[in-house]
Amino acid sequence: MNEKFQDFLDMAYNLIVAYGVKVVMAIIVLLVGLWIIKRIVKVTDKMMEKREVSGSLRGFLKALISILLKVMLLISIAQMVGIQTTSFIAVLGALGLAVGLALQGTLANFAGGVMILLFKPFKVGDLIESQGHLGTVKEIHIFVTILLTPENKTVIIPNAAVSNNDIVNYTTEGLMRVDLVFGISYESNIKDAKDILLKILETHPKVLKEPAPFVGVKELADSSVNLAVRPFSAPQDYWNVYFDVYEEGKIALDEAGITIPFPQVDVHMGK
Repeated sequence: MNEKFQDFLDMAYNLIVAYGVKVVMAIIVLLVGLWIIKRIVKVTDKMMEKREVSGSLRGFLKALISILLKVMLLISIAQMVGIQTTSFIAVLGALGLAVGLALQGTLANFAGGVMILLFKPFKVGDLIESQGHLGTVKEIHIFVTILLTPENKTVIIPNAAVSNNDIVNYTTEGLMRVDLVFGISYESNIKDAKDILLKILETHPKVLKEPAPFVGVKELADSSVNLAVRPFSAPQDYWNVYFDVYEEGKIALDEAGITIPFPQVDVHMGK
């Protein structure tokens, strides 16, 4: 019995000598590694806060970075104490590839959402055009962007499509040009028509003074002289200016006796 106990003690001693230093070093590396990971996550969070990254994205990225770094730390510690991790890493790689292939569309939308929230080509409240849709940005989520159109329709666009295609942001510069066309008859006085339309633009409360509004001859069409009317407005006032100027312009031109022609066809019937 004593011999067996002595053998057990010898084996325990040999194990302690063989693995004791490695275990102690592994514990030290684990503690130091967790402290470093905590600092990295904290610094990353401060950087995202300075860039005004949304809270939902910050929380997700912090958790993702923390998990990835901790997995790498545990694999490194396992290798330090002599555990073979080659098969484990291979399994993780295969699993990651399978998940990536199965969720490639979702991951593309996630990546697009991250790009949008980090680089901010637009923000909530901006008037943008994307994927053939014009509307005000209502919400930006990690997978989709939600627009509210002038017709009060809600449009949900996947972020992969938004981030990988052209985006027109009408709000960035703080103003928009409203393109209008008025056609007057060839018998009407062009100068009088221009003065009337310019007066409407200059007195409209939502037409900007700078850049100055413009009225000029656009083209000599088949049945009319077309005048280009170009006021500027704030993006949120675009449609108000668009409809008001057309209505007030028609009324003012009628009162001045300046006719707006419409297509006519003369039919001559022989006997």
